[in-house]
Formats: sequence, structure tokens, C-alpha cells
Amino acid sequence: MRKLTTLIAAVGVVVAMAATPVMADEYDELQSHPLRILAYVIHPVGFAAEWLITRPIHELVSQPDLEPVFGHGPHGYYGVSAVNTADARLLDE
Repeated sequence: MRKLTTLIAAVGVVVAMAATPVMADEYDELQSHPLRILAYVIHPVGFAAEWLITRPIHELVSQPDLEPVFGHGPHGYYGVSAVNTADARLLDE
């Protein structure tokens, strides 16, 4: 067990030493608006709620056997297609 702990610590040190420093982007006056500061607090909450609440619910209701019960249907693209049709034809040739 002690060897495993030492190995994990050594790998952690190597990974930490291999990381390159990242500089923050430059500050401008748009980032000083009170609502922007509030958004820094709210955004992680919304991100977590999407991944922990809404995506699992969608996974449940989009099961083929449960779609009729919940009224879920397949999603279509609106506006620009995800794949350029001209490029798709070139791939088929």
C-alpha cells in the first residue's frame, strides 16, 4: 500500500511539473459590470444543473420504450445543416 501511495505521489509531481503556465486574458472595462461579476457565480451553478439534472432526465425520457409516454421525439436541425451537403456528396464518390 505504501508503494502505491508513493507511486501516485510521484505521478502527481511529474504531472504538476509538466504543466505549462497559462496567462489570464487581459482585463477590460466590460468585465467590471456588476452583472458580469454575478454571472461568474451563477454560471457554474447552471453548468452543474445541466449535467446533473437535465441531461439525466433527457436520457431517461429519450429511451425508445419511454418516448411515447413522455412525448419525446427525435431532434432535427434548424437552419444550417451540421454537415455541408456538397462535402458529403464528395465523400460518397
